[in-house]
Amino acid sequence: MPDTVSFGYEDIAPEDKTRRVGEVFSNVASKYDLMNDAMSGGMHRLWKDRFVRRVKPRAGEHILDMAGGTGDIAFRMAETGAAITVADINPEMLSVGVERAAQRGIDGLVWTEANAETLQFPDRFFDAYTIAFGIRNVTDIPKALREAHRVLKRGGRFFVLEFSTTQWPGFAELYDAYSHKLVPKLGKLLAQDEDSYRYLIESIRRFPDMPSFERMIAEAGFRQTKVEPLLGGLVAIHSGWKI
Repeated sequence: MPDTVSFGYEDIAPEDKTRRVGEVFSNVASKYDLMNDAMSGGMHRLWKDRFVRRVKPRAGEHILDMAGGTGDIAFRMAETGAAITVADINPEMLSVGVERAAQRGIDGLVWTEANAETLQFPDRFFDAYTIAFGIRNVTDIPKALREAHRVLKRGGRFFVLEFSTTQWPGFAELYDAYSHKLVPKLGKLLAQDEDSYRYLIESIRRFPDMPSFERMIAEAGFRQTKVEPLLGGLVAIHSGWKI
């Protein structure tokens, strides 16, 4: 791991990032939907629907939804009859997810606190691994990718949904102005938390572009890697197979 890692536009010691990211998500856990609506203009629901269609969960499969604490992806996959383990490093996010599951009458999900870099699950255990809008907040991303590869069975599927960099002329500048100037202000107005929202926007800018992240996935051992840009790459669905 390098001597420093990014925390928004700051470069900080790796041991500090996990703590500070944890504080951000503890702050925003109760306003998670609001946060995603602010960052995506409400489109995150459509992106998550499309993401789950790409995963194609099936009854009887064991799927790990990493950084999935509030249940958004797990709830969509549970409808198929797959056995879903929802893992998140942040207990506040998990608490929100458990409460939301109870409100929706969704039973059978397994909720567990876990660090993506040091998973407690055995080798070759899951049929699929999903992580939506979570990988950019991991301190050591290559290590987390290797852990994902380790816990997947041969033939296992790996899927990431993450913000990236749109390549559409004009739209990139428009979204950049919206996200940097308005999203933190919305955070302050609606959630009394400008700093957390500012970090979340800055973390998008520091995340590797689509080709670079696809290479990182391949370097972790995945094959047949693929990237599907949405809105010109504002968001991307990355995938790979453990062969």
